[in-house]
Amino acid sequence: MSANAMTKVTGLTPVGPTITFIIPVRDDARRLGRCLEWIAANRYPRALVEVVVVDNGSTDGSDRVARDAGATVVCVSGVTVGELRNRGARAARGEILAFVDADHEIDPAWIASAVDTLGDGRTGAVGALCHPPANGTWVQRAYDGLRPHTLGRHEVGWLGSGNLAVRADAFSRAGGFDPALETCEDVDLCGRLRAAGYGIVSDDRMRSVHLGDPPTLRALFAGELWRGRDNIRMSLRGPLTWRDVPSLAIPVVDLCGVVLGALGILTAPRGGLLVTLAALATIGALSSLRALRMLIARRAFTPVTIAQTFAVACVYDVARALAIVLRAGHGARRAACASEAEA
Repeated sequence: MSANAMTKVTGLTPVGPTITFIIPVRDDARRLGRCLEWIAANRYPRALVEVVVVDNGSTDGSDRVARDAGATVVCVSGVTVGELRNRGARAARGEILAFVDADHEIDPAWIASAVDTLGDGRTGAVGALCHPPANGTWVQRAYDGLRPHTLGRHEVGWLGSGNLAVRADAFSRAGGFDPALETCEDVDLCGRLRAAGYGIVSDDRMRSVHLGDPPTLRALFAGELWRGRDNIRMSLRGPLTWRDVPSLAIPVVDLCGVVLGALGILTAPRGGLLVTLAALATIGALSSLRALRMLIARRAFTPVTIAQTFAVACVYDVARALAIVLRAGHGARRAACASEAEA
């Protein structure tokens, strides 16, 4: 792709790079349908857009929704999300691979923006951190403070794989997603793209709304207990920088605090409560620092938002700490979100 690879139409023949959307799904027919509608609404020649839905054993008709929308369906079962995306990439014909999750809704200018940014030849991947639903809960609004939204285009260390466009040749050269990772597969891929000499660019024009943000503290705990399971393993793979230290150290310190706090309760008659109080104070101090960063990102400093943000930061930190020793599955996260949605 050249720098001026923006799409043009000559006569009846569209000119520009082809793009394949790769969407993993499992029992999410309703939101998948909405996701496909937003893709179809993009201002880009339909002849240059391909959609591959990788169905991970759905029983709710997600495959039928995909086929009715004109998508190619690849049926897989019992593999990691990274492998689901790899299977979709193998079936793709596009020069650009667009990895979008079924519970995302993208803006109409998403494709054109991705093509524009990837046209410089040096950029291997482009995307943006997602936004919460407009009518989201207070947990979802506070949770969004964990995502540092930036304006314009900026080179970054990594981007989430639920809203990401990658040049197909760069994806192949990097070796695709690591199928052995259950989470953090996007961090790993972006690291290998950078190692191969490609840039990773955040572009705020590629706006995406994530309908799957945790709506309650319970769903948040289940989600981070799952997402954090490969965090340390992934962080230790590449060269460490000072920026990586907090994501490694905080969960370990918090886990020590949880263990010491529990031991303090068990030894309360012998003065163990002092240990518990010290452990809770340490966890609370670290969560307070995280909450402060979230509040600055949200620009919302009221007594209510401060309390809400601190609660979200605490649950996030404790879940990430316990993820080091507890192997929660993706099913637990989905079950927690589903039960909250039905409530």
